[in-house]
Amino acid sequence: MKTLLHSIAVTLVLFTVAPNNLVRAINSQDSIGSQAQVVNKKALTLAGAKTIITTAVAAAKQKKSPGGAIAVVDDGGKLIALERLDNTFGAAAHVSIGKARTAAIFKHPTKFFEDAIKNGRTSLVAMQDFTPLQGGVPIEVDGQIVGAIGVSGTASAQQDEEIAIAGASGLKSAIGKKSEAK
Repeated sequence: MKTLLHSIAVTLVLFTVAPNNLVRAINSQDSIGSQAQVVNKKALTLAGAKTIITTAVAAAKQKKSPGGAIAVVDDGGKLIALERLDNTFGAAAHVSIGKARTAAIFKHPTKFFEDAIKNGRTSLVAMQDFTPLQGGVPIEVDGQIVGAIGVSGTASAQQDEEIAIAGASGLKSAIGKKSEAK
């Protein structure tokens, strides 16, 4: 009888202590697992997009561009901001968004794709929502693509790209100035 009571007591202790330890172990594993499945990433803000556009507009004026549409998208290719300069043909806005979107989601300048098609990789034109025209440039901050800029409707494809590069570098300059001020 004494052994039976002892066994019952031990069993009761195990059932009251073990579940708490088991719950703690499961919660500990959940937090470790969730940390491994979620990452911190930088994101482009509206203020950042406006800085990029302001820099690109200044570059367009410096180059005496006859017009131009400048689009800035986030890293998923969704439009954040768009500016169409006076005297720009209507479709330029749509094309600039396509260039920015392509650069963002493929993480390459759109000139890369235009050149690939020119060099015989014509099957690329079959992709949906893809604008393989020079003038789209990814925007990178601390090694992460945070979005892209697309420019269309300037004097040439080369000028589209030059203005896009200038706009993207405008954000890096603004971030650098804020870092120095701290």
